[in-house]
Parts: sequence; structure tokens; C-alpha cells
Amino acid sequence: MLIALMFSKFLQPMVLNFSYLLKERPCKLFIPHLVDLYETLRKRGVNIEIIFVSFDRDEDGFKEHVESMPWLAVPFDVNLHRKLIDRYRIDRIPSFIPLCSDALTVDEKVIEWIEDYGADAFPFTKKRHEELKDLDRRKREEVDLQELLTREGRDFLIAGDDRKVVVSELAGKTVGLFFGAYWSPPCRAFTVQLTDVYNNLNDTKGRCFEIVFVSTDKDLKEFNVSRTSTPWLAIPYEDRTRHDLCRIFDIKKIPALVIIGPDGKVVSLNGKFMVSSYGAEAFPFTESRVKDLESALRKEGEALPQQVQDVKHEHVLKLEMAKAYVCDSCKKQGKFWSFFCDVCDYDLHPSCLEKVNKD
Repeated sequence: MLIALMFSKFLQPMVLNFSYLLKERPCKLFIPHLVDLYETLRKRGVNIEIIFVSFDRDEDGFKEHVESMPWLAVPFDVNLHRKLIDRYRIDRIPSFIPLCSDALTVDEKVIEWIEDYGADAFPFTKKRHEELKDLDRRKREEVDLQELLTREGRDFLIAGDDRKVVVSELAGKTVGLFFGAYWSPPCRAFTVQLTDVYNNLNDTKGRCFEIVFVSTDKDLKEFNVSRTSTPWLAIPYEDRTRHDLCRIFDIKKIPALVIIGPDGKVVSLNGKFMVSSYGAEAFPFTESRVKDLESALRKEGEALPQQVQDVKHEHVLKLEMAKAYVCDSCKKQGKFWSFFCDVCDYDLHPSCLEKVNKD
């Protein structure tokens, strides 16, 4: 291939980007990552060029897309494209093929590396990828909030009222990294629980607990709704740090809550379970605290009868563990132990059983 050989000759790392832009949504999602990588590397003085090989079905569509790209493109020629596909064994799109002059080993997962690490993935070798993975592991194991939450040119987080709070103010606090999005109903439900815990702890224990919202919202408008309706801090939407934190802590599902202790160590990757199950009582959200709570609950359950008869209900009630319920006697929220009727879905607080029987 003439163009590939030409760039290699001048010792420029050259890549071929095979994309079918008109129809393939994955390509559309990847292109912004590639534009950012290209512009960032060039600003760093890296001598790199990208050559776009189109899978567009007509030349007009090809020309329209080329005009919006900052890099080069192979002329629209179906036969030439087929030769390139065969030459580089392209079986998926988008595909990103580094043609490095030093012939370092590359991997077919380069697309994922670029999405994960952006320009830092350069020069797209397995060695570089392992270096980046090691760096992520260090950030998880030796948490430095300043390093984790800031970026060059930004040392602050933003509050719902648009205040800027420098990250250094979080030193010595328990910090929860809340990964969520307004578009997700489970996230909105968990936000209610987390807000209650956040306010409870900070009202009763001083400003000991802080939440940092790591948004996975679809756009800035949704992010602003999330940010302005909650009492905690957030990483700016336009900041890539949001993406980096999702990768570092391997966030696959939202909502998620990562707890970092006052000493800068990761306390738990399962903060959502702790908050949902035990509320503010789980603070400081350590595994040992959860074990203590579970032990206390077991003892409480052992002290209660396994089944009872309530004077206001016709069926026998059985002792059960329930995360949340509404007591049919006092109409108030209940949690953990309940006397339950599996015939008619009746719940009773253990304390209400005593009160009802006395009446």
C-alpha cells in the first residue's frame, strides 16, 4: 500500500481507521474519541496521521464526512477499499490499525484502549496498555483524592448552587463516589435513599461524609438536573475524569457507590448495598461495621418468636427478614424484622405486635 509505506518511511506512526459512518452507530460513538485523541496528540507534538477508509455506500456521503474530519482519507474507491480490507483482514467496524515504524506488537482491542484511555493509549502497544492498567490498579489501592478527582487546570468540584469546592477540602472525610444518571429509575430511587443518609450523617456527626457525583448522564441538561437537585458535589460534565473513574473502579452497572475512607483507602466497592440495607447506621461503611449490624440483627431475630397470632388478624404471622415494608397496623415504614402473613400479604412491626396484644 503506497500511502502506508510512505508514512512509515518518514517514521510517522500512521493508523488506518476503517469506519462505516452513515449506518453504524458504534462508529459514530467512536469518532469523537478519535478526534480528541488526534488533536491531543498533535498538541503534544506527536507526529501522527490518521487515514480514513470509508465504508460509505455513496460518494456524496463519503465527501460529507471527510469534510468534517481533521485527518486524511483514502479516495472513494470501492475496489481500493476492498484491497485494504483484505490486506489488513478487517472483519469488524470500526477498526483501528496502527502501522508503527518500530513494529511493536499491537492488539485488535485498540478501539477499546482508545475509548478507555484516550490519547494516553498512544503508541497503542500491549506494553503501553499494561502500563496504564498498572496505573489504574495503583490508583485503586493507593487512593489520592487530589490525583483521583482533579485534572490539569481543575482542582475543584462543583456544587448544586454552582459553588466551586477545592478537592483538598475533602481531606480527612469519608467520601462516596456516586456513579449514576438521571435517566435511570434505579438511580433516582437510590438518590432518595442516599440523600437521606447524607443529610442524617452530616446533621448528627458534623461534616464527616461527602458525596462526589460521577455522572453517566446522556447530556449536560440531564447532568444539571441531577446536580442541582442533590446536596453534594460533582465532577464537571465536560471533564474526562468521569470516564476515567468508571474505568478505574470497573463500574459496569449503575447506581454504584464506592466508599473511600478518611485515610484515603478504598473502604468498599459495594456502598450501594450498605446504604440500601442499613442506611446511616452503616457508617463508616466498612465491612466490619456491616458484620456488626448483621450480628445484632441475628440476635434480635433470635429473641423474637418464630410465629405469632395477632388479635387484629385472622392468620398466623411468621417472622421474616424484610428490607423494607409498611406496617399494616401503624402504617409506618418498617425494616428488617417483620411478622408477615403469606396468605394476605400483611406486615406487622414486632413493636406493634406487643402494642396490639396489650390493647
